[in-house]
Amino acid sequence: MRRIVVVGAGKIGSIIAENLAGSGDFLVTVLDRSAKALEGVSKRLPIERREVDISDVPALTEALTGAYAVLSAAPYHLTIKVAEAAAIARCHYLDLTEDVATTRRVKELAANAPNAFIPQCGLAPGFISIVAGSLAKKFDTLEAVRLRVGALPRYASNSLGYNLTWSTDGVINEYCEPCEAIVEGALREVPALEEREEFWLDGVPYEAFNTSGGLGSLAEVLKGRVRTLNYKTIRYPGHCQLMKTLLNDLRLRDRRDLFKTVLEGALPATMQDVVVIFVTVSGMLDGQLTQESYSSRVFGDYAHGRQRTAIQTTTAAGICAVLDMLADGRLPSHGFIRQEDIALDDFLANRFGRAYQGANPVDQVVARVA
Repeated sequence: MRRIVVVGAGKIGSIIAENLAGSGDFLVTVLDRSAKALEGVSKRLPIERREVDISDVPALTEALTGAYAVLSAAPYHLTIKVAEAAAIARCHYLDLTEDVATTRRVKELAANAPNAFIPQCGLAPGFISIVAGSLAKKFDTLEAVRLRVGALPRYASNSLGYNLTWSTDGVINEYCEPCEAIVEGALREVPALEEREEFWLDGVPYEAFNTSGGLGSLAEVLKGRVRTLNYKTIRYPGHCQLMKTLLNDLRLRDRRDLFKTVLEGALPATMQDVVVIFVTVSGMLDGQLTQESYSSRVFGDYAHGRQRTAIQTTTAAGICAVLDMLADGRLPSHGFIRQEDIALDDFLANRFGRAYQGANPVDQVVARVA
């Protein structure tokens, strides 16, 4: 069996470790600098736990030596450390980051590397990029590619219409950092929390607005090929304006630690969430302007003695599926690998990727409009 190291024992890292160990095909070690976090990893499965300072690259490199792959579920600001250690240890590297600067550094490390570097293996970027890339390949020429994703409480009960379901640092980062987009054929940076839109899906009203990182490498790949490309986060109506008040008017974007304390002290977590995915691609196909869309709702599940949220389920499934495909020889074994190069059908057929079919397959729709 191949030895896999998971860095980070938090909400997502623990589920990744349980998925892989539960498959029976991987020997799994989880690293974290917090002994308390490591205690949260399931004891029902044969998972090794090691207390390691993730920011210490030599110590991290030693822990990765001899591993087949390392999967980073560390906070985005520590992800580069994991990538640098993987480069030294020459083990395959996968991460969940949506931070643009981090991915640029990962790409630099992948140049001429004997091992594979596969960043952005989560939900967005990650699965959303696989969907968009697979749809886009069907077209002769492209007009617009629009990606919309949101992890939402199923039963919203506050004015933000939001509960904490994943990394608070990640939410703040995507609300504050500039966003990549292609506008009128030109690659640009656009501000977060802007270009708000409203739409209905399955009878539920939503809003969507610019957030950072969700495009992954799609902007680079589709530059010069598409007129419009953007990524927006889905929330319930009213959320965006309240966040703009907090971040801009009260200037909490300049005091992110305080903002994190406020959110975590005021917003309860919930296990009852739903991930909403909505991708639309338009362009010329067989001489006709055509639109093709993918829509899906994914709910949480129950495995290895614990209930899992939808965001845990989807994020962990994404990186586990990509690792599985790498181990099976379905992906290149060296260099930089983009999510949009992964075939959607292969991903959904994977034992881990099948989680994206959701609890109710009837919720998943692929539609074409000519």
